[in-house]
Amino acid sequence: MLLSWHVQAAEVGGVKLQDSVHLGSRDLVLNGAGVRSKFIFDLYVAALYLADKKHSAAPVLADAGEKRVALHLLRDIGSATLSESFDKAIKNNHSPAELLALAEPLKQFKAVFATLSEVKKGEVITLDYLPGSGTEVSVNGVAKGRVAGAAFNTALLKVWLGEKPA
Repeated sequence: MLLSWHVQAAEVGGVKLQDSVHLGSRDLVLNGAGVRSKFIFDLYVAALYLADKKHSAAPVLADAGEKRVALHLLRDIGSATLSESFDKAIKNNHSPAELLALAEPLKQFKAVFATLSEVKKGEVITLDYLPGSGTEVSVNGVAKGRVAGAAFNTALLKVWLGEKPA
């Protein structure tokens, strides 16, 4: 799934997306959105929010500021299935050496998803990055866990913006 780079307040995959969100001390603007499908099933709408508009993946991945990825579920998905999907996409976009360096953050991320049984159609998973704090995973605004490190957030963004996007 590639994110569309020229998005204003929009409806994507039947989901009405916000123009902007507030994260930490900043307002972030909708930068891109797209539908993640597998086979014939639409799984979720992903929306990327940044402090300012970027028009390609490289500047997004290099941006050290606050970011939000909001995943609007279009169907029920088991947390193990979702975790495996993230794991596979991260592995597809990183070398063995990079994966070794990400081993502990990936373990933390999987542990967060292990606390969920299933995410339901209509629910929203947010992946909020705050510099110095890490990536917080929330479901419907309720924090479920945090993964430290900027490198992990960049690795996570490569799920959608890497050379082999999910």
